[in-house]
Amino acid sequence: MAEETKETKKLIPERKKKVKKKKKKRKILLKVSIVFLFLVVVGWFTFGMKVMELRSEAKKLVANATEETFRASQTSIVYDTNGKQLTKFKGEKDAYYLKYEDLPVYAVASMISVEDRNFYKHSGVDYKGIFRAAVSFVAKKGEVTQGGSTITQQLARTIFLNREISWQRKVKEMFVAVELEKKYSKDQILEFYLNNVYFANGYYGIEAASRGYFNKSAKDLTMAEAAFLCAVPNAPTMYDPLVNKDKTMTRQRKILKDMYEQNLIRKDQYEEALDEEIKVKTSKKNQERKNYIETYVIHCATKEIMKQKGFEFQYDFDTDAEKEKYDDEYDKMYAECKRTLYSAGYHIYTSIDPDIQDKLQKSVEDSLSGYTEKDKNGIYKTQASGTCIDNETGKVTAIVGGREQENIGYTLNRAYQSPRQPGSSIKPLLVFAPALEHGWSTGSVVNDSPMATTDKHRVRNSGGSYSGQISLRRAVEKSSNVVTMRLYEQMGPKTCLKYLEEMNFKYLTDEDYTYYTTCIGGFTKGTTSEEMAAGYATLQNDGVYREPTCITKITTADGDEVMSSSTKKRRVYSESAANAMTDVLQSVVTSGTGAGAKVPNVDTAGKTGTTTSNRDGWFCGYTPYYTTAIWVGRDDNKIMSELSGGSYPKTIWSNFMNDIHSEFSADKTLGGGYTDEPSSATTSTGTTATEKSTKNTDTTTESTTATEAPTTAAPTTTAAPTTAAPATTAAPSENEEQ
Repeated sequence: MAEETKETKKLIPERKKKVKKKKKKRKILLKVSIVFLFLVVVGWFTFGMKVMELRSEAKKLVANATEETFRASQTSIVYDTNGKQLTKFKGEKDAYYLKYEDLPVYAVASMISVEDRNFYKHSGVDYKGIFRAAVSFVAKKGEVTQGGSTITQQLARTIFLNREISWQRKVKEMFVAVELEKKYSKDQILEFYLNNVYFANGYYGIEAASRGYFNKSAKDLTMAEAAFLCAVPNAPTMYDPLVNKDKTMTRQRKILKDMYEQNLIRKDQYEEALDEEIKVKTSKKNQERKNYIETYVIHCATKEIMKQKGFEFQYDFDTDAEKEKYDDEYDKMYAECKRTLYSAGYHIYTSIDPDIQDKLQKSVEDSLSGYTEKDKNGIYKTQASGTCIDNETGKVTAIVGGREQENIGYTLNRAYQSPRQPGSSIKPLLVFAPALEHGWSTGSVVNDSPMATTDKHRVRNSGGSYSGQISLRRAVEKSSNVVTMRLYEQMGPKTCLKYLEEMNFKYLTDEDYTYYTTCIGGFTKGTTSEEMAAGYATLQNDGVYREPTCITKITTADGDEVMSSSTKKRRVYSESAANAMTDVLQSVVTSGTGAGAKVPNVDTAGKTGTTTSNRDGWFCGYTPYYTTAIWVGRDDNKIMSELSGGSYPKTIWSNFMNDIHSEFSADKTLGGGYTDEPSSATTSTGTTATEKSTKNTDTTTESTTATEAPTTAAPTTTAAPTTAAPATTAAPSENEEQ
């Protein structure tokens, strides 16, 4: 046995330490392994099983598909509120479907070069392309400069999926693409793709696009024209040939360059195509021509299908880039869902009442029969639009987008597609109801004296009529511009416009928040009769907004429900403020600018609106049964000296409402029976309606809980605030009542 020395005595503890360290490392390694294994197991149950489920779903989708899946065109049937057939929607994809051998070769080359240069190499998913897109995304600090989706993936998304942004949808898209590549040849996939891809403006497939933009068959397209068309699908809004032709041309030149660099075309062909002038035409025979009911049903039904597919609608944006991106996604999803509407064989049940529709159209025709001047297309220059909502359901029961003319299609439905300046008809929604929400009462004393020349937002009353210290009720009755402005100055644009945002007024612009003349109806773009009807219906419905639509239910041909009849609701005004506003608007039709509009034997509330130089006239009002908004003006926005809210719009409104209420009595009442008691001149920090915004609390239930009225008390007068308001950078327009 070796003798223990001083050196070994020192060495043994070192060895013991090393042994202990090794044991410690093993324990740590064991713990890490256990944690890793645990994470793998959790990951599998969290994601792995879902991935396998998505793969199984993808296999079933493709397995059940046939070539007809990519050219389906079943008829969808529309029914009125009585369950009777209104119309049919039949797609035209079959008529324009091209087999692969009939596809223009330059269109095939263009799509492959710009969308999927490795199309003939991958098996549905280009993993290298995905990696390049990811690297580019990081390098460009979040800017999307390259796409990772193959043509097969795009086809999978278009036919089988939707544009929901989620990892599940992306994974399923990849699985579907792989299955498609197993089942169909590359030529077939290109055939399916070019017959289904969206080319903006309602054109699906290369043949429809060629006819629509060049008025020729796709087989007659030049290389330059084919590349031009193939520039559109990447971003239909950005590269819309009718709106952004310069951008379309920029992308066309990129496509031509890509084809040349990939040796798909010769240099002389490339140079010749660059020099060719592109002349975009529109074929009238290919433009959609529907009546006003059909256009609105298509619009509403398409939006409902978009919701069913998970699309989230947005009405305000932080940047122009954010809005442009949203618009592009909206257009793509709208196009896909509209195609589905035409081809899926849906049964679409609506709230449209043909009898009420006919009466609204007749009232418009009778009132404007004296205006016979037409434009170069034969369309009457003097026009009108109107929307009627059933107050019991909150749904649109009649909608007129213009005057009726024989042998002329109604491509434009002004009731929801043509925003116009609302004039004073916007005051109850934008200023006076919010004022009642913020503590003013119907009897609050307000200042109707002329504004000083030094006032930054100086406006004048119509005809120079001023009444000094009056009640808020009287200010609404006479439609005082100066009272409206003084209230607006105190509450502020953001506070007031928030109410319109809550009711989805989609044409608001940044300028509307800057120029204070917005409060008297001087908008940048304006509003539509659909929006105004929904806004006034909100006042009638105790301050609860219901999104306007004419769709009650959509089912498949087999009766399976696609979309239920539930109505999305949102509280905008407190019940007390809404009822007080209703009470005031009842005075308007008895002793104010709307005098004479009261429906016999039925409670009636309403408001007129007239814009600068009498270019637009409005009358918006309601009874316990129906809410209707009417606009009258010219498509070219020229002056109509004889137009005011109290002339043709009120006549159309009164004749129509009197007609549809002929069998109604005063069983139901409006408002809450308010008295004109002035509010106290105190100030508090109560919760405002803006702070109580419920924008993200949409429900589909029929019941809603009323919010309390704000405790903020209004001053007894509405003198301009002591703090300086932002200067108006443009001379105010006088949207006055006549």
